[in-house]
Amino acid sequence: MRSLRLYRRLFSYAKKLTAPVIDPRLQALEELRWHIGNSPLHKMLRLSPKPNVEIHAKLEWQQFGGSVKARPAFNIIHDAVVSGALRSKRLLDASSGNTGIAYAIFAASAGIPVTLCLPENASMERKHILRALGVDIRLTSPYEGTDGAQAVARELVRKDPNKFCYVDQYGNEANWKSHYYGTGLEVWHETAGRITHFTAGLGTTGTFMGTGRRLKELNPAIRLVALQPETALHGMEGWKHLETARVPEIYDAGVPDEMRTVTTEESYEMMRHAARAEGLILSPSGAANLAGAVKLAEELESGVIVTVLADDATKYSEIIHKVLK
Repeated sequence: MRSLRLYRRLFSYAKKLTAPVIDPRLQALEELRWHIGNSPLHKMLRLSPKPNVEIHAKLEWQQFGGSVKARPAFNIIHDAVVSGALRSKRLLDASSGNTGIAYAIFAASAGIPVTLCLPENASMERKHILRALGVDIRLTSPYEGTDGAQAVARELVRKDPNKFCYVDQYGNEANWKSHYYGTGLEVWHETAGRITHFTAGLGTTGTFMGTGRRLKELNPAIRLVALQPETALHGMEGWKHLETARVPEIYDAGVPDEMRTVTTEESYEMMRHAARAEGLILSPSGAANLAGAVKLAEELESGVIVTVLADDATKYSEIIHKVLK
């Protein structure tokens, strides 16, 4: 009997020695995976200018993380943990707000410290949320946007490479791949393959690159229409004017079939119109995407247009007071 108990103890000890060690941070992230993506596809009931042209939009704030950036943020953190790049380091990136908030939410759940370089003119709500989530915020020049924030992040990691893991959402392949394996497939299935046009604004460009690539593979006839601000000075937080900004490394100019512009005025007008016609309280960038989709619809006789509404107006109280009167 004594030898049997000894054998069992030895067997149990050997089992512990040979069992794979699972990173608790990875376990925490895997618990959250099923709360990301699969956002509702909303059909516009009153905004389409023609009866044979449908306009659909993904309501991206209705997922864990609160915006479209939940998708790439999760993918980027997950890859960094799996690769070991985040071991004993702080996650570091530049963000205009939404990616940073998504990072902070996932990182808080997994016990990962975060430092974010954020333009000083980011909305008050975003700063409050990030601080509440324990983020070390480094405010950067409001005049240089996310380009300036990226420069500060690169300098931080250059000075202290052992402290920071710079994940660089603008050059990280995990960004666009989150949409290639997620958003693109969702749109295809939700429209039963009837989609004829996909349009979205360019910021990090991950949404457009990943979704567009996947849709083109599924049906090369789908037309991909990229949107950007008309000028470098604009009110669509997160968007880039590529002619004057630092072009993200993940951007491929060969993916869009067409490039169009949306003005800040058109975005604000759509914020008002979407609220009253569809009951959607949109952020400026979401409204800009919808404005681009409506302008495109005016030129078609028939079709199914899909766009992405990155977030709602929850984090933009100053703009709501100004625009939605």
